[in-house]
Amino acid sequence: MRYPAGHKERTRERIIRAASRRFRNRGSEGVAIGDLMRDVRLTHGGFYRHFDSKEELFVEAFRCSFQDVVRRMSSAAEHAPRGARLEAIIDAYLDLGHCEKPADGCPFAALGPDLTRRPRRARAALLRVVGSFVAQLARHVPGATADERRRKARMLFSGMAGTLTVARIMPGRRQRWSFLNDAKKFYREAMRR
Repeated sequence: MRYPAGHKERTRERIIRAASRRFRNRGSEGVAIGDLMRDVRLTHGGFYRHFDSKEELFVEAFRCSFQDVVRRMSSAAEHAPRGARLEAIIDAYLDLGHCEKPADGCPFAALGPDLTRRPRRARAALLRVVGSFVAQLARHVPGATADERRRKARMLFSGMAGTLTVARIMPGRRQRWSFLNDAKKFYREAMRR
């Protein structure tokens, strides 16, 4: 039986999207390939038609997840008044809804500790993905030079990801909301300097 053109690419994309949510929700070790493939109604053996290893899938899923974050942050910036784009990005990233749905949110905040355990080659690929996001963020950060804007963007992103991680372990919604609002104020003020 022949499949229509583009079938393999669409199937690969379905696997990546499903893995992206699972990894962010359960961590990399909490995802079994057999379970993932069953969820997308494919066989375990079919996985190897699309990926050489779980590590390759992890990197692709991380990239896909970050593209979602980039779209969300870009949309927030585009809909904000010209002088308030960075504040809109900060507000969107440190949003309570983003905090409460790790499977739909930033993979860096959801998988930070897992990333340090990846093989060197995978970490390099993951860092390129993060670097691309930071470069886009730097366009909205004030600074006298491109280097200063990049440095500030790196610190802003790592701080916000850490903030989201800490907020997620807080037991109550009200606590999380208060913590995130304090962080928003802090980052807005820090970026004005």
